[in-house]
Parts: sequence; C-alpha cells; structure tokens
Amino acid sequence: MKPFTFIFLISLISLAFSCSTDDDEDVIVLTKDGSFPISELAGTWEATKAQFSLNNVSIDVIEDGGTASMSVQSDGRFTLTLNPVDRNAYTVSGEMFWEPFQQTFYFAIVWDYASDDWDTYGHTYNGTTLSLNGGADTAEYDFGNDGDMESCSVHLIFERS
Repeated sequence: MKPFTFIFLISLISLAFSCSTDDDEDVIVLTKDGSFPISELAGTWEATKAQFSLNNVSIDVIEDGGTASMSVQSDGRFTLTLNPVDRNAYTVSGEMFWEPFQQTFYFAIVWDYASDDWDTYGHTYNGTTLSLNGGADTAEYDFGNDGDMESCSVHLIFERS
C-alpha cells in the first residue's frame, strides 16, 4: 500500500505543477471600457476622410468624391461601407475593443476577415467626431481596382450622423 500512496502523491504533485502557469501575465485581455466606453460609439457615422496609403500612393475615398459610413452597435460590433467613385461599394466589419497597455489603453479592432488577430489605432474622440489612424498593415484597399486587396495604412475621420 505504501508504494501506491507514494506513487499517487508524486503523480498528484506533478499534475499540480504541470497545470500551473506563469504565462497568465502574457495573456492580453481586450476590454470594452478604456479611455471611454466603446458603447458610446453606438450609432451611425459618416466619414469626412477615408484615406488609404501604401508607400508613395495615397487615396482618399471622400476627397475623390466617394462616401464611407459606419454603423456601430453598443457591443462594439460595426459595419463599414466604402463607396469609392470608381468602383462598386463594399462592406467590411469587425469589433472594437480597448487593449490595456502599461496603465493606458490602445483602441483596437478585430476585423472579421482576420478574427484571430487585432490591430491597434491612434484615436481621438470628442462625442461627435471619431478619428482613427492606423499604421502599416492596419487596413486593406484595392489600389489598382483589379480585385487585389493590398495591406496598407488608414486614416479615418467620422462625424456622428
């Protein structure tokens, strides 16, 4: 009986140590409450700027005569419709979050087309105007109007409708 008890205790201790983890500190938790609650963005937004840039090429859908609008639900889910003047309108969607980082928050979007990852954006928000500014690879745009979406940076400015 003593060998069984000894083997049982060793197994139990091994199991306890193998189930514990120090990786909890590396887990990034996205939240809806950051610099302001994401729910404050609920509603319809019209873009005054929808600029996509790649290397030395920059296209502003609004400046070129197109439109862009965004509908946001209180849970942060959104649909963004881009209607460039030279092609058919298209829609992208995702979910907005805050990524906590060193006692501050980054505005983050999980795009539906890449749901296993998110991008962070510089932002300003005053209740009626929302500005999002993403670095390299935070958006996609078909610069050549050939059906090939290219990874790029984006600058969006929206006014609440």
